[in-house]
Amino acid sequence: QVQLVESGGGSVQAGGSLRLACAASGYTASINCMGWFRQAPGKEREGVARIYTVGSNTAYADSVKGRFTISQDNGKNTVYLQMNSLKPEDTAMYYCAADPRPTCSWHPYVSRSDFGYWGQGTQVTVSS
Repeated sequence: QVQLVESGGGSVQAGGSLRLACAASGYTASINCMGWFRQAPGKEREGVARIYTVGSNTAYADSVKGRFTISQDNGKNTVYLQMNSLKPEDTAMYYCAADPRPTCSWHPYVSRSDFGYWGQGTQVTVSS
């Protein structure tokens, strides 16, 4: 089992930055993929970024490319999402996800089906 705890959410004005963190605990040695998803009220949960922990291969949603960066600190079993140039449309609950399967590395996009473990979420609000 893997437990995920997100932190770093908050409120920021458009153009600002936030850094989210996701701390993994439990059987972390099994994790091959970690990712970030978001869900705004009334909308589907969408993939934002993912990282294949072996080699650090990454993928991003088109809407965040060039603005968001996913990274990992293996020593701390933590994945980060650096979010710059934030826009009001980035407002959502952000969820961390993980999975022992390597399937996230098979394609250059972020897929919900690649992840089986989920955190509780952290709210990001961007005001105009």
